[in-house]
Amino acid sequence: MTTPPPAGLHEPILRWYDDHARELPWRSRSAGAWSVMVSEFMLQQTPVARVLPVHEQWLDRWPTPGALAAEPSGEAIRAWGRLGYPRRALRLHAAATAIVAEHDGEVPDSYDDLIALPGVGDYTAAAIAVFAYGRRHAVLDTNVRRVLARVVSGQEFANTSVTRPERSLAEGLLPSDAPTAATWSVALMELGALVCTAAAPRCGDCPVSDRCAWRAAGHPAYDGPPRRGQAWAGTDRQCRGRLLAVVRESEGPVHRSRLDTVWPEQDQRTRCLDSLVTDGLLARVSPTTYALP
Repeated sequence: MTTPPPAGLHEPILRWYDDHARELPWRSRSAGAWSVMVSEFMLQQTPVARVLPVHEQWLDRWPTPGALAAEPSGEAIRAWGRLGYPRRALRLHAAATAIVAEHDGEVPDSYDDLIALPGVGDYTAAAIAVFAYGRRHAVLDTNVRRVLARVVSGQEFANTSVTRPERSLAEGLLPSDAPTAATWSVALMELGALVCTAAAPRCGDCPVSDRCAWRAAGHPAYDGPPRRGQAWAGTDRQCRGRLLAVVRESEGPVHRSRLDTVWPEQDQRTRCLDSLVTDGLLARVSPTTYALP
């Protein structure tokens, strides 16, 4: 049985958001849907502080989906810089290309059209529809899921993947008015980012601490399936990042000998180079040289 949500959540959280919302470029009244879309791709697993300068540079260079689609995908990878998870750059380029081909260069406003774009999943489609167009959808990012898990379900963290009861709970909490529902979604997200954080929640600053099931239960520790760690040193992900950085920062093709100097383990280096080519992040120009696609 799903626990019924505590009463009176909307007003205090919306009021808190009015007073504490950060001023971010993709939230400004002048921001278009493309700005929102770019931010949603960049913010996946990347902090706001790192995204801000790259988002600004990206919009300066490519103010529309058509401007991005007109350039090779390799330029998107180059401009992505050190944000990490560079396949997001390829996906954003592919989505921009589809927007030009299928939507006259305008970011679509419906969830169904958005999720049909390459590289756009449930969360991203809902987020763009809600934050760019004020639609009424549940937006279930990590922050929102953590807030709802604590306040309503009494759990420190949500399950590793979204469950049907969790989605039903989020949808049931949406205000009936679409614009208010959109604000509610971003308010929950902001509360999780600034107050109900993963490592050190500031319960004394929470506008609904008196209604929080997790706090009332004495902050029980998470006892669900193991949560994924963020190992980095020595991993294939680190190796791939080092190799890609050399090519990204070069004006032309890079000889294999230069790549050999940035990662000592030969078998891992070869495996990661092959995977970068397979993923479309690098192109093998010759048996011994590599370039951006």
